[in-house]
Amino acid sequence: MRLRRKAEQTATTGDGAATDAAATDASADAPGAGASATPRTDGPFDLSDVEGDGTERADLGSVLVPAIADRELRLQVDEASGEVRAVMLAGQDGACEFQAFAAPRNGDLWSTVRPQIAEDIVRRGGAVEEREGRWGTELVCRLPVQRPDGTAATQPSRIVGINGARWMLRASFLGRPAIEPDAVPEWEDALAQVVVRRGEQAMPVGEPLPVKLPDDARRVR
Repeated sequence: MRLRRKAEQTATTGDGAATDAAATDASADAPGAGASATPRTDGPFDLSDVEGDGTERADLGSVLVPAIADRELRLQVDEASGEVRAVMLAGQDGACEFQAFAAPRNGDLWSTVRPQIAEDIVRRGGAVEEREGRWGTELVCRLPVQRPDGTAATQPSRIVGINGARWMLRASFLGRPAIEPDAVPEWEDALAQVVVRRGEQAMPVGEPLPVKLPDDARRVR
C-alpha cells in the first residue's frame, strides 16, 4: 500500500477536479440501520451484505478493499490537513480512484451530483458526455491539463456513481478503463469488490465518509 499527498478538495474526482457536489444537501441524515432492504448481488457492497464471508480486506474506515490481482492500493492524502481523501487502485494500464459519501436513505444522490460535476468540468474548459454503463448513467470526461514540462494535454476520465444504503460511492477511471471501458471489464470487477462501511452517525448528505490511514501505509512523493 502506498500513500500519496494531494491538495485539499471538497470532493475528489478522478481528473483531480474540485467540485461543490459534496455540499448539495446539508440536511442531517437520521441514524439507523445501514443495511439495504435487499442485499446487493453485484458490488460495491454494503458492509452488512458481506459480514462473515471470510474475505480479508484492508480496513480503511469507510471503505474496505480486498487484495486484487495486478492492482496496487494507494491512498490520496490532503496536503494541508494530512487526512485521507480518496483511495486508488492502480495498474499498468490505468487507475480507479474512489470515495464514499453520506447519502439519504433510499435516495439517489448520484442523479443529484452528476449534473454538478459535469457543469464544473465544462466550466474548466473540458467536455462531458453521458453513457450508460454497468451501474447506470456515467460521465465520460475530457479535461485540459498541463504536463510537468508545461505543455498542454487532455486527460480523459470516466466517472461513475453507485447508490448504496445511505451512501454513494463515486469512482473515476483513468487511462484505458476511461477510454476503452468495454475492453477492460476487469477494472469494473475490481471496483465491484469494494465494501462501504457507512456507520450509524448522522452526517450531512454529500459529506465524504472518513477514510483512516492504516499503520502499514508507505508515504511516497
